[in-house]
Amino acid sequence: MSKHATFRFYEELNDFLPPGKRKKQFRYDFEGSPSVKDAVEAIGVPHSEVDLILVNSISVTFDCRIRNGDTISMYPVFESLDIAGITHLRETPLRTPKFVLDTNLGKLAKYMRMLGFDTLYESNYEDSDIAAISLSERRTIITRGKSLLKRKSVTHGYRIRSQHPAQQAAEVVRRFDLISRIKPFSRCSVCNGMVSNVPKDDVVDKLEPKTIKYFNEFYRCGSCGKIYWKGSHFDKMTIFINTLIMHASEK
Repeated sequence: MSKHATFRFYEELNDFLPPGKRKKQFRYDFEGSPSVKDAVEAIGVPHSEVDLILVNSISVTFDCRIRNGDTISMYPVFESLDIAGITHLRETPLRTPKFVLDTNLGKLAKYMRMLGFDTLYESNYEDSDIAAISLSERRTIITRGKSLLKRKSVTHGYRIRSQHPAQQAAEVVRRFDLISRIKPFSRCSVCNGMVSNVPKDDVVDKLEPKTIKYFNEFYRCGSCGKIYWKGSHFDKMTIFINTLIMHASEK
């Protein structure tokens, strides 16, 4: 005999639902005794975007079996809010923001590094590589698709909504409440290494004559050796970052 439960998804989890099911309760018919995880992914929501499940107002895990007549509420990942005493889904949230991006997000990776966030990206990553890196290094996956987030091993992930890299960066900063953690130009936009001040004499042999003449303050990546200085590109990037912060602050 067919059974049913009532589901309600909150906030951005509604992005995965058809219009008729967004921001309201809806009926879910099932047979047997499926787990909450099975039902959530059958509905179309990646389990890695869920951080709190309440079944009849009680916090449960994804393994919880659905019973006829259950009322189930699903809440998104709360990276900016500590719910460790409530949720039963994960041992701890990821309080240190570290990311690994899928192969479609190269420009976003550069922007995230420019803002100072530890961001791994390689154009030849397979989904299995990204999932393994996320698990072993406790990194949040940022992706444009849903299939990667549905992998069983994935615990922390987010599907980016915007199509434009600058807007994507603002979206990530806003979603994970990162404005206070922004440290511009502290990481290399090329390799993700840490950047630090370096004496001009140590890099003068690698500089163009005009750069030597007009600039005295230099920075170097500790990993790949790329040299940075505050030229016209620095002013442009500073304006970009200030604009991004303004957009990320908007509700």
